[in-house]
Amino acid sequence: MGSINIPRASNLQKFSTPPISLTIPLPLQTSTLQLFLFAVHLFQWIHSYLLCLMALETWLIKLKKTISNTLDTARSSNHKANVGVLSFEIAGLMSKLLQLWNCLSDKTIIRLRDESLSLEGVHKIVSNDESFLLGLACAEMAENIRVVAKSISRISKRCQDSDLQGFDGWFDEFANSGHDRHGWVLSSKDMEAKRKKMDKYVTITVTLYKEMEELSTIENCLRKCKEYKPSSIKEQKIVDLQTKLFWQRQEVKYLKERCLWNKSFDMVVSILVRSIFTILARLKLVFFGFEFGYPSCLPRSLSASATVHPTQNPDTFHFVSGPLKTSSKPAVSFFESNSKLLKPPSSTLGAAALALHYANLIIIMEKMIKSPQLVGVDARDDLYSMLPSSIRSCLRGRLKGIGLSSASDPVLAGEWRTAVRSILGWLSPLAHNMIKWQSERSFEHQNLFPKTNVILLFQTLFFANKEKTEAAITELLVGLNYI
Repeated sequence: MGSINIPRASNLQKFSTPPISLTIPLPLQTSTLQLFLFAVHLFQWIHSYLLCLMALETWLIKLKKTISNTLDTARSSNHKANVGVLSFEIAGLMSKLLQLWNCLSDKTIIRLRDESLSLEGVHKIVSNDESFLLGLACAEMAENIRVVAKSISRISKRCQDSDLQGFDGWFDEFANSGHDRHGWVLSSKDMEAKRKKMDKYVTITVTLYKEMEELSTIENCLRKCKEYKPSSIKEQKIVDLQTKLFWQRQEVKYLKERCLWNKSFDMVVSILVRSIFTILARLKLVFFGFEFGYPSCLPRSLSASATVHPTQNPDTFHFVSGPLKTSSKPAVSFFESNSKLLKPPSSTLGAAALALHYANLIIIMEKMIKSPQLVGVDARDDLYSMLPSSIRSCLRGRLKGIGLSSASDPVLAGEWRTAVRSILGWLSPLAHNMIKWQSERSFEHQNLFPKTNVILLFQTLFFANKEKTEAAITELLVGLNYI
């Protein structure tokens, strides 16, 4: 007697693996009824098997759609997270961070201590108080850091990382208390690596900016060529422009892959955040012993190795120059206290909004004194028209009683020539620094990528005493009358 294996339908509905079989005896001499029953069982098995296949196919289709939607969502999310055209603004921020880091380098700080603080002009018309001058330097650098941090905070809102989104709060906490709960302050070695990376990104992004401008120029030229009536010469020019356009687009595409354009917000903001935390920590280290933004002195023992070195405990640091001093005074906003220092006193040229005007006036007189033979009547009249009423009245008093014979005395002229050169020796550097400081600030507003600037306000006429500066200018005008 033979047998046939029939899979159980119930098992087929549960599994896609080979089903468990059911053995049904089948006699050699089968009757019509037995064949009918066998056919029914066989039909049920086939039906169940087909149902399993249909269910499996439906499940696979749903799985495929789910995976596809997940991948599409991920791609879309990544695409939205890329910085794109904001790469130019971010490169500008990186450039400013590099500038700030350079201003706080050992070389720059030593030059600040040994040269800038000892400028004769600063001592004569600004202040000879080293603590006050250091306070101004610290306050201006802190203000520059605050401005950059404000821009970083705006961009950080586009991040997916919640910690990066809350950058502004964490940064204020670190500025006021020194508490770095995320460990964003880098060691000197890591900061050097970040500096090189940012410098590379800035360089490539600047190149991309120029190449995209060139691409726009080629597209405009091609569009204009197509607008005119065709000719053999113009057709050849169009072909040349199309070829040039193709390769220019390839160059732009290549640069976008290498620069910040295709990077995610989380990645670039992480670099910005860690860098500015480290720069602020460096500021606090350099101006050792300050309390809420008021440095008492710059350590003479500052060495080339005086950088931030995180320890195993992220809340404490070891510095070559010593630990940061704490204060028992009520908590005051770090940036607010420094911002108050930058407000010029009422006795200064900055408060009177005359610093830039007097700087231009001094530079014009410097040119006249160096080349008196080129000074004509019109130039003297133009110079006199630039003088404010206070200097005019003072000048009239100084020139009263001076006759033509005295003005033409060669001995007296020689003495005045020596005197005005001495005055220009200490006054002119402050005037030139004022022009440079202002022009570099204007350049930053008009351009994406700022120039390197190491001139501080206390090295200019901004905090200069108004009466002392006007007295010096009056002496120059009197001397110009003689020579």
